[in-house]
Amino acid sequence: MTADRIPLSRAELAGLLTDTAERISGIVTAEYPTPAGRSYLHPVLGPLAAGPPVIGELNDLLEEFFGEPLPATPAGLFTLASYASALGWLTESLAELTTSVDQICTRAGLPTTPPPDPGSVPPGDAEPTEPGFRFSALELAAIRTAAEAAGLTPGGYVDVLSQSLLAASRITDACAEISSGLGEDAKYVLDEVTDRVRLGDGPGSLPTLVRSLLARMEAAE
Repeated sequence: MTADRIPLSRAELAGLLTDTAERISGIVTAEYPTPAGRSYLHPVLGPLAAGPPVIGELNDLLEEFFGEPLPATPAGLFTLASYASALGWLTESLAELTTSVDQICTRAGLPTTPPPDPGSVPPGDAEPTEPGFRFSALELAAIRTAAEAAGLTPGGYVDVLSQSLLAASRITDACAEISSGLGEDAKYVLDEVTDRVRLGDGPGSLPTLVRSLLARMEAAE
């Protein structure tokens, strides 16, 4: 855009953050057709497929709304900080999801390792077992059927499915936190009646997502 573009109103800025929150929330509810032989990947395939297009769209919007020149109003700068934090957090979370899926595929013997020979499986791996937990006969039958379709032992199938569910839980939590932060920041931008927003040196002067990211960084140290 050119230097004479009209600054976005508070309502438009808040709407941008709200729309972004909805796009990110949609990642975790996306569905992707999963073949029976890869059913253990079903929890992660939807987010894995939906995430990159959303990141591409958000990058395009970043250029469209916050390219040169940068916003000159406090509300615009506040919105830019929130939006950029959301995009960075989402990108990092999807990269972690991709890594997790790669590890799951490796554990399952994809794509180069042939399916294990059921006759060579150690007895301890023949059935899924968890300390203090028992599968019902119906659940065991379903696990055996799914494991056979995937070329895995029942215990191996439960292992990779558990990892898949864990990865899905992590991306779900991340998207929920990002969307919630965007919603809080959108409300602040929209409801603030003066032109003074939280810009300063203190932690209370920053957008919700920026403060969340700083807290995560401090916790990781």
